[in-house]
This record gives sequence, C-alpha cells and structure tokens, in this order.
Amino acid sequence: MPPTPAGPAGRTVLHVDLDAFYAAVEQRDKPSLRGKPVVVGGTAWRGVVATASYEARAFGVGSAMPTAAARRACPWAAYLAPRFAAYRTASSQVMALLAELAGPAGLMEPLSLDEAYVDLSGSSTGPEDDGVLAAAAAFRERVRAEVGLTASVGVGTSKLVAKVASDLRKPDALLVVPAGQERSVLAPLGVRSLPGVGPATQARLAGLGVSTVGQLAATDERELVGLLGRAAGAALHAAALGVDHRPVVPEREAKSVSAEETFATDVVDRSVLVGELRRIAGRVAERLQAADLRGRTVTVKAKRYDFSTLARSATTAAGTTTGAGTVASAEEIVAAALPLLQAIDATGGLRLLGVGVSGLVGATDDLDAPVQTDLLAALADVGTGRGDDAPGAVEPVAEAAEEAEAEVEEAQVASPGAAAVALERRWRPGQDVAHDEHGPGWVQGSGVGRVTVRFEGPHTGVGRVRTFSVDDEALQVTDPPTW
Repeated sequence: MPPTPAGPAGRTVLHVDLDAFYAAVEQRDKPSLRGKPVVVGGTAWRGVVATASYEARAFGVGSAMPTAAARRACPWAAYLAPRFAAYRTASSQVMALLAELAGPAGLMEPLSLDEAYVDLSGSSTGPEDDGVLAAAAAFRERVRAEVGLTASVGVGTSKLVAKVASDLRKPDALLVVPAGQERSVLAPLGVRSLPGVGPATQARLAGLGVSTVGQLAATDERELVGLLGRAAGAALHAAALGVDHRPVVPEREAKSVSAEETFATDVVDRSVLVGELRRIAGRVAERLQAADLRGRTVTVKAKRYDFSTLARSATTAAGTTTGAGTVASAEEIVAAALPLLQAIDATGGLRLLGVGVSGLVGATDDLDAPVQTDLLAALADVGTGRGDDAPGAVEPVAEAAEEAEAEVEEAQVASPGAAAVALERRWRPGQDVAHDEHGPGWVQGSGVGRVTVRFEGPHTGVGRVRTFSVDDEALQVTDPPTW
C-alpha cells in the first residue's frame, strides 16, 4: 500500500487524552474507590453518565448513557455527582505541563478539560523522532507523578492520525504512527474509529459493504459523495486515507453559550415552563457577561416525554439594548426565547428544556460585521451529548450532567416537603466535606434525614465511614482536596 501524506511534510502532532478523566480524579481522591467501578454524572433517575471508569466500562457503562440504564448494567458501581472544581484544577495542571512540552516553538490546542493537541513540528524531524518520543514519555510520567492521573498520547503527522493513535491502546499508552505508515495503521480499523463517524453513518456505509477504514479508502469518492453529500463524503474519504491538513490552533473561539435542565417529572404547565426558561436564561446571561460576549441567535431546545427533541432558533432583530441585534442580558434572551418556547408542542410534558445563544461577538467587536449564526452544537438533536456524525464534535456531556443534577435538586426542593428535601439534597454523592471532629472526607449518600460520609483523601488509606444527621452543624461542604 503506497504511503499517502497525512499532512504538510515534516509535521509532528501529539494528541493527549486523560484516561476516564472525571472518574480517574474521583478514584485518585477517594482511595476506597480505586480499582472499582465509578460512574460520574447525574445521579438522579433521569441523569446522564458523563464518564465511567474502565472498571465500569467492562459492564457496558459509557458516557451519554442514561443513569437508569447504567444502574441496571452495573448496580454495584459508585455513582457520584460531578466535582468540577476538582476537574478544572487537575486540567489546569496538565495543560501547564503540556505548555512546557510544546515550548516556545510549539503550538497547543486545548479541546476540553481532558484533551488537547500539541504541534512539535518546529522542533522535530517527524513523529518517530527520538526527541519527540522522550518528551512524550517524560510528559506522561510527570502527569502521573504531579497530578496523579494517567494520559494516553498518540503521535502522528496529522491531528486525525494522532487522535486515532491515542485511542488505540488506551488507557495509559503512548503510540507513534511514523510518517508514511498512516494508511497501514488505519486500514484494519472499524469505520467508527474515525472521529465523527457514529452509528448512523456506520449503518449507511454498511449498506455499501464498507465496515473498515481500508474498505472505506478503497471506495470511490464519488460513491461516498452520493451517499453522504459532497462535503461529508469527500472529508470521510480523505480521513480514510489518513489525509488531514487541519492546523493546530492555539486559540479556540467559543461558538455558543448554553444551559439546560432536566426535570424530576415531566412538566406540562406552561407557566412553570416559562419560569424555568427565565431561570435558565439568567444562567446563560451570567456566562455571556462573564466572558464579555453577546450573541445574535437564540435557540430553545426541548426534550418531550417520549424523548423526541425539538429545537427552535431565531436571529434577533436590530435595536436591542446592546445594539446591532445582539443579546446579552437575561431580559433580552427571554424576549427572544419566549416565542420559540410557545411554538414548541408541550402536550404530554417536557422532560428537558435548554436555552442557548450563538453568533457570538465581543463587547469591543464591530457590531456591524457579519457573524456566522451557527445553531448550537450542544443543542442539536444528537442524543444527550455527542454529535453522532459531526467530525470533530465536542462532547458537552459533562456540563449537561452538572446542570441536570443541579436542576433536579432545585425542582425537587420546589415540591411539597421542601425544607426536608433541601437539607437532604444539600449532600450530593462524592461531595467534599469536612467534620469538626473527623476531618475531611466525602459524601457516600444521604436519605431519611441522614448523610453518610467516608473520611479519607488522596494520600490516606481507605477511610472509615460515619453517619450524621443532615442538619449536623459540625459537617460542612468544603473545597476539593489538593493532590
């Protein structure tokens, strides 16, 4: 098989992926969970799995799976609410190490809290360069020693090849694809190994008798264009050949700001939905203002009782208080979103409601300049988090899990018996706490007026368990432990 250039000559790209990141941080900070199944996400019945440890994945638990299904598959796992303060701290430590790896001659492109590309082309002769291998190995060891986590690293001549390589031997692996060997490495893999190929595209390719990347590469590009469309067909054929000229881009612009909530029970009452819409719009406005951004397109997403999803969008007209047809305040977002909500059929009830703003511009941008008004990728109807067939899709499952859990709590507090529920729901599984007598620990669970805490930390042995009243004044929420 003749070699095919995967990118500009001499490129060396690393893809770094922290293994089962959220679950790994939980296992790092909780000695009693090490080596055991751990599931992070919405812990309520209608929650969504953000990340599962490899021990849980062995039982079929995966990201974007409903928590109810995960509990049926692995009922003995530890189900924990996300601790984003801990995850952001660990991520910033890893990204700082990556910046050192890139050095002044390299480029780094963060993709998410646990994933990034690094371009070392300026300081290497290719992926197989001994210096690159030594630097990647040293980086992985530093992540293990200084952050307490493991990272899988793929090295290749393009972003695509590096990403595929990092996935091939997870967890805790380093794999290099030398220049000229891209096609031979990709050929035996299933088509789902290519970023952006989901179940729908896999099924359509199967109709052509294509199940491996090698078969995809051998398929006439015109046939793929006829099946998938011009852009998708051509891009997928190029990917099968290992061709990817995308540069590593240090700065990634935010395309949208969004928030959503999953209700404890389906909501039919329009007045309740309007109230929830206002509250969600308020959170979106806070994020826009914190980032000094405004947006031109407002989208409302609703998931109905039967799991069907509807999304309605509108581009705002000129003359809002922020000028030039943009929105930033909660009032402006609500004004644009309310008609969209009214156009959504809520018969039978809604289980989820979301609001997003896209077509973003900065406070000092030229408001008359054209801006692409992308529909929110996070609000597209592509399951609970990941775009099935969108190349390079970013998975927003983590934020969705955090918000869904918080909103379930608020919805339950608004129900009868609010005071008792508020006390119990204050304590979330996995939450960091400290007791005046017993010291730091984490919440194992709460109910019937009690909260159970295991007292241990990253550098202790397996800790002892104690149970307290939910209103025990000696027990307080605290910051995550330091590694």
